[in-house]
Amino acid sequence: MKNEYENDAFFDRYAQMSRSREGLAGAGEWHRLRPLFPALESRRVLDLGCGYGWHCKYAAEHGAAEVLGLDMSAKMLGEAKRRNSHKTITYRLCGIEEYEYPEKRWDCVLSNLALHYIEDLDAVFQKVWHTLVPGGVFLFNIEHPVFTAGVAQDWEYDEQGKPRHWPVDDYFRPGLRLTRFLGCPVEKQHHTLTQILMGLLENGFELEAVEEAQPSAELLEQPGMADELRRPMMLLVRARARK
Repeated sequence: MKNEYENDAFFDRYAQMSRSREGLAGAGEWHRLRPLFPALESRRVLDLGCGYGWHCKYAAEHGAAEVLGLDMSAKMLGEAKRRNSHKTITYRLCGIEEYEYPEKRWDCVLSNLALHYIEDLDAVFQKVWHTLVPGGVFLFNIEHPVFTAGVAQDWEYDEQGKPRHWPVDDYFRPGLRLTRFLGCPVEKQHHTLTQILMGLLENGFELEAVEEAQPSAELLEQPGMADELRRPMMLLVRARARK
């Protein structure tokens, strides 16, 4: 799988985003994702695609006994170790699909904005179920299918350069989508809502929460953020491994 986050130009632009500079407070979805976290005291937590490690640090600061953050970008892990180190956190250079997923190893598996780079979600769901203890929680944030099915993942603009609408095409054709993000070509994987939710149900999970995240009122003051109310960008899901 191509890893854009190792590209210097892309990574430099990513570092300028509010979620990179401000951490969880600068992430538009955090006010909705945070309440979905289970109790973390004395729990073992696995973060798939940990990026800068913000969620790893959150888990550690809320009492997690052990936290493992995986990412396939050495640049990301370098920032995670610099910004979000903690005695209970281990960062490891490893892709989501390559991790060994030991049986009944983790109490909570989380993933934020990484699963839309994965082609075979069912395989990952199976592995996550395998590595969770019975009753363990799988909490993730994935780009919403309406967003990943967007044509070039961009608005249709009027003559003044203002967004007219968000075009969606080939919704029921899952798979590779070529788009641009931060001025660089990016490869993502489109999955329908049925694939995501039924994939969980068919692989040993029960759904506890499903939410289409909206920006907080505070973030709506930022340029362009109000347009995020016109179509969903992120899908938050909390599922529990059936006993």
